[in-house]
Amino acid sequence: MHRRYTLADIAKRFSLKLQGREGVAIEPGTHVDGLATLMSAGVSQLGFFTNIAYRDQLQKTNAAAVILKESAVEDCPVPCLVADNPYLAYAKISVLFDIAPLRSSGIHASAVVDPSANVAASASIGPHCVIEAKAIIGEGVVLGAGCVVGEGSIIGARGYLHGRVTVYHGVTVGEDVVIHSGAVIGSDGFGFAPDFSMGGNGWCKIHQLGGVVVGNRVEIGANTCIDRGALDDTVIGDGVIIDNLVQIAHNVKIGNNTAIAACTGIAGSTEIGQNCTIAGAVGIVGHLKIADRVHITAKSLVTGSISKAGSYSSGTAMSPTSAWRKNAVRFSQLDSLFQRVRALESNRTDS
Repeated sequence: MHRRYTLADIAKRFSLKLQGREGVAIEPGTHVDGLATLMSAGVSQLGFFTNIAYRDQLQKTNAAAVILKESAVEDCPVPCLVADNPYLAYAKISVLFDIAPLRSSGIHASAVVDPSANVAASASIGPHCVIEAKAIIGEGVVLGAGCVVGEGSIIGARGYLHGRVTVYHGVTVGEDVVIHSGAVIGSDGFGFAPDFSMGGNGWCKIHQLGGVVVGNRVEIGANTCIDRGALDDTVIGDGVIIDNLVQIAHNVKIGNNTAIAACTGIAGSTEIGQNCTIAGAVGIVGHLKIADRVHITAKSLVTGSISKAGSYSSGTAMSPTSAWRKNAVRFSQLDSLFQRVRALESNRTDS
């Protein structure tokens, strides 16, 4: 669908100020039909400026208008849509130009729906979906091709499951949740009891008796896995955003509005607070508690609980390999160096 809006329409809808520097003509009726980067935007597209590193691109842009702060208006050669938070304004405006296909309500002929399942008339059930016994599919839900919703699971209103999402039995998904392709919600947690005694079988499986509860307005990335609880439920709070390829183990609890970037792994029974940000490839061991408003930087290994808000890191930053190898050797020498320094200080005190 080709969508066009005037600058005046957008300014009014999102409470932005349409203005320009001296000499720039403001035409409120100018039509725009998309968003683009400052360098690639044409005369019918909006750009946005949030990073001073792109100031030279702002000064050369051919966009119909640029979303920016008032302090940047004098650098902009085209009309401006002024916002206190340009990035947030850009995010809100992006919905106008979303190219995702619209889905019609109804159940595809190839879908398999158990007679005891409850599927809202407004839901859209795609080809080859499977909806098992006593599952509930809410108003306006979209299930892309090949989705599976297990027995007794609930998908709340306006949920959007892209193709090949698997929701196991006993899972509750809140309203306005987006789950991307390949995600698995409610798989068994990694629970086994060792049995290496004479005649033992090595590992005895602990059957996972809990479920998963996903709050409202959650987004879960492609190929992310969220395990069901061993006894209690695994819980994902409202407004949580989870990137691709994230592993969340059994009985984890994640607080409202926390963001988790790709390739992070969270071990069992850890509790993460509200409004946290966890960067890519972070590893968090099990049975920890992490406070609200904690930021963990990329590739950190979290081995202990965090009780205070703030930013936390582990590991070492990149350096040339030759320097890294020398420093790696020095790391192993730190204890002996410490002992020598302590001995020197002790001798100095004694004298």
